[in-house]
Amino acid sequence: MLDTRHAGDCDTRIVEEMGVWSGSVRIDIAVINGSLSGFELKSDRDTLDRLPLQRDLYSRVFDSVELIVGRRHVEKAKALIPDWWGIALAADNDGGVDLLPVRPATPNPTIDPFLVAQLLWKDEAIAVLESHGLARGWKSKRAKLVHQHLSASLSLDDLRAHVRAALKKRTDWLKVGSSAPAQCVD
Repeated sequence: MLDTRHAGDCDTRIVEEMGVWSGSVRIDIAVINGSLSGFELKSDRDTLDRLPLQRDLYSRVFDSVELIVGRRHVEKAKALIPDWWGIALAADNDGGVDLLPVRPATPNPTIDPFLVAQLLWKDEAIAVLESHGLARGWKSKRAKLVHQHLSASLSLDDLRAHVRAALKKRTDWLKVGSSAPAQCVD
């Protein structure tokens, strides 16, 4: 579905199992383009036990989040996630799956600059600092301190733009499920 929606879009990267919070939690699908959108999947065979932790972390990083659930989870999910998260029902359709909108996602009002900065690997964060003349004395610091410095030094909009650009350029994601942006012809 997302591959089709973004086919031929040179500015979009789709990443499966993208790590958040230094990689300790993974969102099922991230779409990186002019925003950072997350998609979490919960089939009827899944439980919602991890959803509160996922909700707390994803709500601090992603510009928008959509929860895609089986019929069994729709009502419980509504009570567990913020109103700005979107919800779609995954319904069987003759061997395929239709996504039926329950409520649309709206922009995230609670983005945490430090957690956004932590999406970058240390060398990527240093490169952003260098591009702003802010890297002197930080290359030998621990990654957490570099991320704190980066998140405190840039506006949230500037930080988010740098993070999206770095994530789209990254070539050595986990071997599963990362699609490079479409090839563009000038």
